Amino acid sequence: MIQVGIVGGTGYVAGELLRILMLHTGVEIRFVYSHSHAGEKITTVHDDLFPLENMYFTDKVFPDADVVFLCLGHGHSSRFLTENHFSEKTKIIDLSNDFRLKENRQFGNRHFVYGLTEINHQQVQTADSTANPGCFATAIQLALLPLAHDKLLENEIHIHGITGSTGAGKGLSETTHFSWRNNNISVYKAFTHQHLGEIKETLTSYQKEASRYPFHFIPFRGDFSRGIFVTAYTRSALSEKELQEKYRQFYAKSIFTRVTDQNIHLKQVVNTNYCLIHVEKHENMAFITAAIDNLLKGAAGQAVENMNLMCGFPQDTGLKLKAVYY
Repeated sequence: MIQVGIVGGTGYVAGELLRILMLHTGVEIRFVYSHSHAGEKITTVHDDLFPLENMYFTDKVFPDADVVFLCLGHGHSSRFLTENHFSEKTKIIDLSNDFRLKENRQFGNRHFVYGLTEINHQQVQTADSTANPGCFATAIQLALLPLAHDKLLENEIHIHGITGSTGAGKGLSETTHFSWRNNNISVYKAFTHQHLGEIKETLTSYQKEASRYPFHFIPFRGDFSRGIFVTAYTRSALSEKELQEKYRQFYAKSIFTRVTDQNIHLKQVVNTNYCLIHVEKHENMAFITAAIDNLLKGAAGQAVENMNLMCGFPQDTGLKLKAVYY
């Protein structure tokens, strides 16, 4: 058994982490940190986690925990690690964007490995710290990595992605309010989304010349609570059959990314840690669709994947979740 702590325990991602970890056969939840809710029952915030009704938030960390998940807002993880010291043996898994870019991955004596398990499986296994990819970044990278791997990104790339309201976190704003979001759709951060940096770093690590081509990403706010659905297209000389074979080969050993011949939809992946990918060819365009649950494969589930690899558990431990289809 390993002892696990969660910092920033009141958000959606922390709630999903707790849901997974309380059923994980190799984990004991040591502490759930929340400065604003210290002393309160966890179920006062996460009332779906009533099996944890005897567990309380704390404003103290346990520096000897085996694994600590940082579920803090962007820019806060590095500050928290500066102010709170953990044992050298404590493995850190950060879910913010503080350590995702190469220039930020060294933090004191810690080196953060980029935790996209489909490509960094071995590096994660030996890491003392991992930077969990962003939710949109996860879906988009998985949609395009087979092309970059085989040096097939040779033209500009167009991407559209729609995300559920939980992707914006628990903090209330006009665009997350039910009466605004319901029966509505809108574009936000067109061409400037914060996940573009990590996406481009990963793709160009496989294909340097890909940096020469424009990368157009239009994100949408969807009128649903969870899930990400991405479409991407770029010119390709390969046939549909050749493209599909490239994708199948690239993900042949992947546990959680599946390539399917059928058109995909969000209900297939919501409440799971899977990414589904479908590939088509239209005239001279390769057309790729990808779907994930933003709170699981895009956040908490992928973080548990990283923990499993770092701690020697089978990668899918605690993550054998069925989609909520109806």
